[in-house]
Amino acid sequence: MFTVHTHTFEMLVEKQSKFIAHLMPYSQYKSTLEKLKQEHPKARHFVTAFRYMNEFDQIVEGSSDDGEPRGTSGKPTLSVLQGNDLIDIAVITVRYFGGTKLGTGGLVRAYSTATNLVVQEEKLHIYKKLKKITIHCNYTNIGKVEYLFVQHNITVENKEFDASGVQMILIGSSEDLRHFISQADRLVLLK
Repeated sequence: MFTVHTHTFEMLVEKQSKFIAHLMPYSQYKSTLEKLKQEHPKARHFVTAFRYMNEFDQIVEGSSDDGEPRGTSGKPTLSVLQGNDLIDIAVITVRYFGGTKLGTGGLVRAYSTATNLVVQEEKLHIYKKLKKITIHCNYTNIGKVEYLFVQHNITVENKEFDASGVQMILIGSSEDLRHFISQADRLVLLK
């Protein structure tokens, strides 16, 4: 299985209709959808599809046609994600209507093609199930610890500052977190 680490987009123009497909990690899905709706107030549709792994190692997936004829947009988008074996990922396709109806077959092709374009352009990474840990770090060690985040592909989900330092929730693969902890052992406290 594969995933992505960044948000990217590609545009397809079909009979004057614009299909702007945005590909992102699933964790960015809801906030990106809200942002896109604000950035594109004249767009007709915001078609979505997503796939992620839940805490029981089951694949959860879903899609929305957002007003397009049933089965012509969300499901074809989801099929592209499934066909490329992508996980922990979401696609939002912003559509501007160009004045010419595409028909059901045309819509299926347009949404599938737009999704394929963005998947082909993005760098795919091998999927690793992510884990969360909480650490506490003194202010004097923050620079060293943040350097280790980069070295070990660790993402900071949340930071809370207090009088003695900062408490952080970290996300990474089990292996990356284990290597981080072995190197940061004297710099942080596990919570």
